[in-house]
Amino acid sequence: MSSPVDLPFLSFIQLDRNVSSPVYIQAAQQIINAIQRGHLLIGSKLPGTRSLSDVLQVHRKTVTAIYAELEAQGWVEVRPNKGTFVINPEEGGLAAKTSDMPVSLAKYPEKTGYFFIKSNILDSPFEYSHCSYGFNDGVPDIRLMQMHNLSRIYSATMKRKSNRKKLGMYNQEGSEYFKAQLSTYLNLSRGLHITQENVLITRSTEMSLYIISQLLITTGDLVLVGELSFFSANMVFQKSGARIQTIPIDDQGIQVDYIRENFEPGAIRLIYITPHHHYPTTVTLSAQRRIALLQLASEYGFVIIEDDHDYDFQYEQSVVMPLASADTQGMVIYIGTFGKSLAPGFRTGFVVAPYNLMCEMRKYLGIIDRQGDIIMEQALGEMIEEGDINRHLKKSLKVYRERRDLFCALLGDFLPDVVSFKKPTGGLALWTEWNVPFSLLKFANSCIRDDLFIPKTLLYQNAKVTAMRLGFGHLNDSEMEQSVAILKSRHDKMRC
Repeated sequence: MSSPVDLPFLSFIQLDRNVSSPVYIQAAQQIINAIQRGHLLIGSKLPGTRSLSDVLQVHRKTVTAIYAELEAQGWVEVRPNKGTFVINPEEGGLAAKTSDMPVSLAKYPEKTGYFFIKSNILDSPFEYSHCSYGFNDGVPDIRLMQMHNLSRIYSATMKRKSNRKKLGMYNQEGSEYFKAQLSTYLNLSRGLHITQENVLITRSTEMSLYIISQLLITTGDLVLVGELSFFSANMVFQKSGARIQTIPIDDQGIQVDYIRENFEPGAIRLIYITPHHHYPTTVTLSAQRRIALLQLASEYGFVIIEDDHDYDFQYEQSVVMPLASADTQGMVIYIGTFGKSLAPGFRTGFVVAPYNLMCEMRKYLGIIDRQGDIIMEQALGEMIEEGDINRHLKKSLKVYRERRDLFCALLGDFLPDVVSFKKPTGGLALWTEWNVPFSLLKFANSCIRDDLFIPKTLLYQNAKVTAMRLGFGHLNDSEMEQSVAILKSRHDKMRC
């Protein structure tokens, strides 16, 4: 074959003189890669050492070393008075592949060469914007998170010699010290009666739901959720093969009688609820319906997943206890987030369940998150034991209560005949129903022009409702006032 001196070797050989690997090794590896991908065909004659040294801008002795390395590995054969030729290192092991023009090997493939199953269910619904103002579904303000204090606790956890024994209280299921502190905290704050054997530490609510779904849901199982409900939970259930049906919601929460009237015993696998403040409407499940739901779960044999996502944010004197605190039949799986008011890296999810189910969930956790974050768990455990978490919550609750009151006042002043809402007893978001139906999506897009971002995940619109879940916790007074002013301005323009 003729010598391919004109081949664009620079398309697949790129040398980096700033790394420790010798230049001749880099070049040899990239030529081998080119042979494997079929960009240099079996039987091709490589350029002479002088020609390739000119192309690569290296010394001729370097090219000699490159060819020697290739020959030593069995990729080329040097034939006296003829040149250096590409060969198959294992006859028949490398099929000769045709290629019209070599392509760059410095770029990773954009697509796989094999088939895999794509998931439309798990497409991310989240959006991001660079607007100066924006609403979310109710997250804390990072500016209130006492980063200096959190940093001090974390640093002390790593340095304090007395903590080494506690750090040793660790296995593949997380820190036993943290689980012991967390179980005590949950018992005191939420009326539970658990030990650390009933607690599973996860990274998030979604991880908790995923593990539960892997254990409890098989293809075709019926899962009940609120008529408006948490989209991430629905995604997890659907991915596990569940059939999802909705239950009507009113000002007392889910309608338990609807379940009895429309379903037979044994037909329902589980029901997912957020009873403290229903997501997204923020209504609280009444005490009568809590008792009725527990009785119905025992009678019908379905599991209750109780997601207490914002229990820490309560503004009233009277506190509603979780269903799990009154569960005597082992029908409730209680999930939540500890440290939601802290910086994102300091938050962790948890699951509370009977011991036999906990044993199985730990098997899944051992695969998904075998090590966990032992240092962080140690720091969180100390925050509970030393009372830091309670002091932090007390300070932040005062601020969030004031923000709730201001947000309600602003909506009443700016949009008195446009928006209907009830002041929530807790949480960091407000459920707003717009009295005159209009396209919420167009409205949200128009707000962007005034530097206000409203994600699609906050918009709830169908034949019955035109509503938005608007988080206020992350906004200070001036940001809140400006955001509501934009809502009014844009609504006025849409009416004109």
